[in-house]
Amino acid sequence: MLDRRHLFVLPVLCLLAGRAHAAEPVKIAFVDTGNTGRSLMAQTLARALAARRVLPIAVISRGLDVDPFDETPEPNAQALMAARGFDVSAHRARALQPADIAHADLILTMTAPHAEKVVALAPDAKAKTFTLAAYATGADTPIPDAWGKPMAAYRAVLEQLDLYLPLALAKAVAGRARSP
Repeated sequence: MLDRRHLFVLPVLCLLAGRAHAAEPVKIAFVDTGNTGRSLMAQTLARALAARRVLPIAVISRGLDVDPFDETPEPNAQALMAARGFDVSAHRARALQPADIAHADLILTMTAPHAEKVVALAPDAKAKTFTLAAYATGADTPIPDAWGKPMAAYRAVLEQLDLYLPLALAKAVAGRARSP
């Protein structure tokens, strides 16, 4: 039987349980083709943005078609990240694995075909898989692959990431705050 003391303790325990859940970071996987350009830049920028804004977010980047003979960052992507103070030279491309999909709260791809491929690999991931642009703005604008293209193409990718990432991270955190 509950007495008045228990009636006070129960709401406090519920509040603490809610705080423990809220402290768990939102786990976001950025996915592209080879994990040497777009997704790497998205991960790098998102991690820095989350740290600067003290957002409870953990990020990874993965590729859907990683070339084991070409796993280092694309030189233009590396140069753009270096210009912003980030050293990505130690990055090595990693292929998207079932465990990455299972553990991610949110999977943000660079294009619709990437999202379709993720869902084909893991149909249960459909509700948490979006293109970055669609998740951030509602408009499914692809972030085109800059691989092998001039620096201008990489700058265009970076402009899109600068636009979409703050919106996507804010939405992800707000969505987690509303979750039970």
